[in-house]
Amino acid sequence: MELSVQTPTGPFTLTEEDGAIVRAEWGGRFDDHSDLLDEAARQIAAYYAGELTEFDLPLKVKGSDFQRAVCDVMSAIPFGETLTYGDIAKRLGVPAQAVGQACGGNPIPVIIPCHRVLGASGLGGFSGAGGVETKVWLLKHEGAGGLLI
Repeated sequence: MELSVQTPTGPFTLTEEDGAIVRAEWGGRFDDHSDLLDEAARQIAAYYAGELTEFDLPLKVKGSDFQRAVCDVMSAIPFGETLTYGDIAKRLGVPAQAVGQACGGNPIPVIIPCHRVLGASGLGGFSGAGGVETKVWLLKHEGAGGLLI
Protein backbone atom coordinates (compact mmCIF):
# COMPACT_ATOMS: atom_id res chain seq x y z
CA MET A 1 0.00 0.00 0.00
CA GLU A 2 1.24 3.48 -0.82
CA LEU A 3 0.21 6.95 0.26
CA SER A 4 1.62 10.22 -1.09
CA VAL A 5 1.99 13.35 1.02
CA GLN A 6 2.64 16.86 -0.28
CA THR A 7 5.77 18.38 1.30
CA PRO A 8 7.84 21.52 0.71
CA THR A 9 10.41 19.29 -1.04
CA GLY A 10 7.82 17.70 -3.34
CA PRO A 11 5.36 14.81 -3.22
CA PHE A 12 6.63 12.12 -0.86
CA THR A 13 5.34 8.55 -1.09
CA LEU A 14 5.28 6.15 1.85
CA THR A 15 5.05 2.40 1.28
CA GLU A 16 3.74 -0.08 3.85
CA GLU A 17 4.18 -3.85 3.84
CA ASP A 18 3.22 -6.22 6.62
CA GLY A 19 2.64 -3.49 9.20
CA ALA A 20 5.88 -1.55 8.66
CA ILE A 21 7.08 1.33 6.52
CA VAL A 22 9.51 -0.19 4.00
CA ARG A 23 10.06 2.67 1.59
CA ALA A 24 9.79 6.44 1.34
CA GLU A 25 10.62 8.32 -1.82
CA TRP A 26 9.89 11.54 -3.62
CA GLY A 27 7.30 11.45 -6.37
CA GLY A 28 4.13 9.52 -7.01
CA ARG A 29 0.44 10.02 -6.52
CA PHE A 30 -0.95 7.24 -4.37
CA ASP A 31 -3.99 7.33 -2.16
CA ASP A 32 -4.11 4.06 -0.24
CA HIS A 33 -5.02 4.38 3.42
CA SER A 34 -4.30 2.30 6.46
CA ASP A 35 -3.87 3.28 10.07
CA LEU A 36 -0.09 3.07 9.67
CA LEU A 37 0.08 5.04 6.42
CA ASP A 38 -2.22 7.72 7.84
CA GLU A 39 -0.03 7.97 10.97
CA ALA A 40 3.15 8.09 8.86
CA ALA A 41 1.62 10.86 6.72
CA ARG A 42 0.64 12.76 9.88
CA GLN A 43 4.20 12.46 11.23
CA ILE A 44 5.76 13.55 7.92
CA ALA A 45 3.47 16.60 7.83
CA ALA A 46 4.34 17.42 11.45
CA TYR A 47 8.07 17.08 10.69
CA TYR A 48 7.85 19.50 7.77
CA ALA A 49 5.73 21.88 9.87
CA GLY A 50 8.47 21.97 12.51
CA GLU A 51 6.28 20.21 15.07
CA LEU A 52 8.03 16.80 15.16
CA THR A 53 11.69 16.03 15.72
CA GLU A 54 11.59 12.25 16.11
CA PHE A 55 9.57 9.71 14.14
CA ASP A 56 7.81 6.86 15.93
CA LEU A 57 6.91 4.36 13.22
CA PRO A 58 7.56 0.67 12.68
CA LEU A 59 10.22 0.40 9.97
CA LYS A 60 11.63 -2.54 8.05
CA VAL A 61 14.81 -1.91 6.09
CA LYS A 62 15.08 -4.30 3.18
CA GLY A 63 18.74 -4.89 2.48
CA SER A 64 21.91 -6.47 3.75
CA ASP A 65 22.92 -6.66 7.40
CA PHE A 66 25.38 -3.85 6.64
CA GLN A 67 22.64 -1.66 5.13
CA ARG A 68 20.51 -2.22 8.22
CA ALA A 69 23.47 -1.41 10.52
CA VAL A 70 24.11 1.90 8.74
CA CYS A 71 20.38 2.72 8.88
CA ASP A 72 20.38 1.96 12.62
CA VAL A 73 23.23 4.43 13.19
CA MET A 74 21.55 7.07 11.02
CA SER A 75 18.26 6.59 12.88
CA ALA A 76 20.03 7.44 16.14
CA ILE A 77 21.30 10.83 14.90
CA PRO A 78 19.17 13.41 16.75
CA PHE A 79 17.22 16.13 14.97
CA GLY A 80 19.49 19.09 14.23
CA GLU A 81 22.72 17.11 14.58
CA THR A 82 25.01 15.52 12.04
CA LEU A 83 27.68 12.84 11.71
CA THR A 84 30.19 12.30 8.94
CA TYR A 85 30.50 9.21 6.79
CA GLY A 86 33.82 8.70 8.62
CA ASP A 87 32.14 8.87 12.05
CA ILE A 88 29.79 6.07 11.07
CA ALA A 89 32.61 4.11 9.41
CA LYS A 90 34.62 4.20 12.65
CA ARG A 91 31.64 2.99 14.68
CA LEU A 92 31.05 0.08 12.30
CA GLY A 93 34.71 -0.66 11.49
CA VAL A 94 34.26 -0.24 7.73
CA PRO A 95 35.50 2.18 5.03
CA ALA A 96 33.76 5.55 4.76
CA GLN A 97 33.04 4.90 1.07
CA ALA A 98 30.97 1.84 2.01
CA VAL A 99 28.98 3.99 4.44
CA GLY A 100 28.38 6.54 1.69
CA GLN A 101 27.03 3.83 -0.59
CA ALA A 102 24.75 2.53 2.16
CA CYS A 103 23.49 6.07 2.86
CA GLY A 104 22.75 6.44 -0.85
CA GLY A 105 20.77 3.20 -0.71
CA ASN A 106 18.67 4.24 2.29
CA PRO A 107 15.15 3.04 1.39
CA ILE A 108 13.40 5.30 3.91
CA PRO A 109 14.91 8.81 3.67
CA VAL A 110 13.77 11.59 6.00
CA ILE A 111 12.39 9.04 8.49
CA ILE A 112 15.84 7.40 8.52
CA PRO A 113 17.74 10.68 8.32
CA CYS A 114 20.52 10.08 5.80
CA HIS A 115 20.47 13.84 5.17
CA ARG A 116 22.17 14.20 8.57
CA VAL A 117 25.30 12.44 7.29
CA LEU A 118 27.94 14.74 5.83
CA GLY A 119 31.28 14.38 4.12
CA ALA A 120 34.45 15.20 6.07
CA SER A 121 34.83 18.52 4.25
CA GLY A 122 31.44 19.15 2.69
CA LEU A 123 27.84 18.13 2.34
CA GLY A 124 28.41 14.83 0.58
CA GLY A 125 25.75 13.52 -1.75
CA PHE A 126 22.04 12.91 -1.53
CA SER A 127 20.19 10.34 -3.62
CA GLY A 128 16.68 11.70 -3.05
CA ALA A 129 14.82 13.85 -5.55
CA GLY A 130 16.38 17.26 -5.85
CA GLY A 131 19.78 15.89 -4.82
CA VAL A 132 21.94 18.04 -2.59
CA GLU A 133 19.43 20.92 -2.76
CA THR A 134 16.90 18.76 -0.91
CA LYS A 135 19.59 17.73 1.60
CA VAL A 136 20.39 21.42 2.21
CA TRP A 137 16.67 22.22 2.66
CA LEU A 138 16.29 19.44 5.24
CA LEU A 139 19.44 20.46 7.12
CA LYS A 140 18.36 24.13 7.18
CA HIS A 141 14.90 23.06 8.35
CA GLU A 142 16.55 21.27 11.29
CA GLY A 143 19.11 24.01 11.94
CA ALA A 144 21.92 21.52 11.29
CA GLY A 145 25.18 21.75 9.39
CA GLY A 146 25.36 25.54 9.81
CA LEU A 147 29.04 25.76 8.95
CA LEU A 148 28.49 24.07 5.62
CA ILE A 149 25.27 25.62 4.34
